[in-house]
Amino acid sequence: MPNAKPLPPDLVDSTFTTSRALGRGASPTRMRARDLHREVWGVRSRQPPQTLLDSCRLYLERLPRQAFVSHATAALLHGIPLPPRIAFADDVDVALPRPERAPHARGIRGHSLDLAPGERILVGDVPVTSPIRTWFDLGKVLAIHDLVAAGDFLLTDGPERDELVDYVRMRRGQRGSARLATACQLLNSRSESPQESRLRALLMLAGMDELTVNDDILDRNGRFLARADLVVRSARLIIEYQGDHHRDPAQWHMDLTRRSKLEAEGWTVVEVGARDLDDPIELAGRLRDIVRARV
Repeated sequence: MPNAKPLPPDLVDSTFTTSRALGRGASPTRMRARDLHREVWGVRSRQPPQTLLDSCRLYLERLPRQAFVSHATAALLHGIPLPPRIAFADDVDVALPRPERAPHARGIRGHSLDLAPGERILVGDVPVTSPIRTWFDLGKVLAIHDLVAAGDFLLTDGPERDELVDYVRMRRGQRGSARLATACQLLNSRSESPQESRLRALLMLAGMDELTVNDDILDRNGRFLARADLVVRSARLIIEYQGDHHRDPAQWHMDLTRRSKLEAEGWTVVEVGARDLDDPIELAGRLRDIVRARV
C-alpha cells in the first residue's frame, strides 16, 4: 500500500491482534490497509498463511493463551490420514480446556476438552493434542475403518497396539470409545497405506477374518515372488488395492509379469479400487465366493 504508515517494529514480522496493534499506537485506518492479511477477524499479518500451521497461528492469536489445536486439524498436523470429506474441510479445530466453554467464531470448530498430562504438545510453536489423544478424539467423528487407517499409521512409528488398547479401555464409556474399541481389534502395524488399512478393516468387519497383511509370496522353489497387500492363504487368494492413478508403462508391464507368475503358482489375484469400498458387503461376498470355490 503506497504511503502506508509503518507498523510498530515488534509487529512487522509477526501475527498480531488489532487490539494489540491499536494499543501500540497503530491507527484503525492502518488496520484496514491492503498490505495486511485480514482473513481472521481481529487478527492481522503481513503475509497470508502458507501452511496449515500458519492458519492455526492466526486463529490461536485471537483466543485465550490456553487454547490449542485438536481433532481433525491436529490429525493433519501429525500426518494422520483422514477421509477427504474431513481432510479438506475449511474450518480449523480449536479447543479450550474444561471448564472453559468451546470457542465459537467464523472459521473454527470449537471444542472443550479435559486433557491429561502429556496430551498437549507442540508442533513447531503451535500447541496441539498429542497423536494418541487426537486419535481418541477422532473416535467421535470417524467410521471404524477410517479409525483403523489412522491407528495403523500411528503404529508405524509410535505407540504399540497395546498402548492404544489400554488408552481406550481407560476411557470406556466416553463418546466414541465403543467404535475405538472395535477399531483396536483390527489394527495392524504391517499396513503400508491408509486405503489398504480401510480395505482390510471393511473386509474384516464383513466377516473375512483370515486375512494376513503384506505377506511374502514364494514360488514352489522358495524364491520370492511378491509382497501382497492382503492374503487368504487357505484359498491362495491375493487381494490388492489399486489407487486411482495411472501406472507408467514400465510399471504396468512389471505388474503383468508379476501377476502371471503368481497365477502360474496357483494364486488368484483380485484388484480392488476405491469404488469397491463403497459397498464392502458386496465386495466381501464376492471375495468369499472365490474363497469357497478354491477351498
